[in-house]
Amino acid sequence: MFTYSYPHFHKGRILKTSMLEELRDYPRDYMELYYRSYADGILAGAEVEVYPDKLVVTPGMVLHKGRLYMLTESAELEYQATGRVNVLKLRFTEDEKLSDMTASHAELRLDEEATCDSSEMELARFKLKEGARLRRDYQTFADLATEFNTLHVIHVAYAAEGVSTLSPLVMKDYAERLLRTGTSDPQDLIFAMMCLNEGTIARTVILHHIANRLGLEYREYDNAQIHRYLDRILANAGRGSGRSGMPVGVPHRMIVD
Repeated sequence: MFTYSYPHFHKGRILKTSMLEELRDYPRDYMELYYRSYADGILAGAEVEVYPDKLVVTPGMVLHKGRLYMLTESAELEYQATGRVNVLKLRFTEDEKLSDMTASHAELRLDEEATCDSSEMELARFKLKEGARLRRDYQTFADLATEFNTLHVIHVAYAAEGVSTLSPLVMKDYAERLLRTGTSDPQDLIFAMMCLNEGTIARTVILHHIANRLGLEYREYDNAQIHRYLDRILANAGRGSGRSGMPVGVPHRMIVD
């Protein structure tokens, strides 16, 4: 049955273990129930800031295998120019059973392996040339995928219901650039406002936007493919083209034979 309980602490009463357990378990139970249908990924924060010789991960919260991991203070990690792919990952450790608690941690690490196994989660990646400066200021939407000297967040998974989705940074960048094209397509306007207002956008919503806007059949794409299709939509919008490249905002004629 559904229950609601709240312990009472009164002077002269015995402090029971069950009362303390109620306080201990309620926040954890609430969060785990709330996110039980979510796929793994970043829930909040955990953004990567770039400095000349180090990466700083801001405080945040991630979901991994149904567990919520929190970073309450910024964490730093040094990096070097290697000319090869470096992936900033969280590495989740095995449970550590102590005398008064069970704890599990997620450690930051740089790895040249581009894929993540079941105990890892990507936060960013880059390929830095000797003598170059790593940056995260993107001049165009396509610049998010520039191969060298650019911090990539396209591949980062964000927690969402059912299946992980793209970073809000990517989707907000897309939305702002889409609106700046001056598009009058209602689909563009609605989708852009949704990206700017809601933060994390469900993957299925993004895929439907791509299919409808480009006249494609709905199908699954990985994050890199999604980015390329969104960039194509931006290019079409900049030329005043809508679905399948047809102009938007002007009347069309239909000739019936």
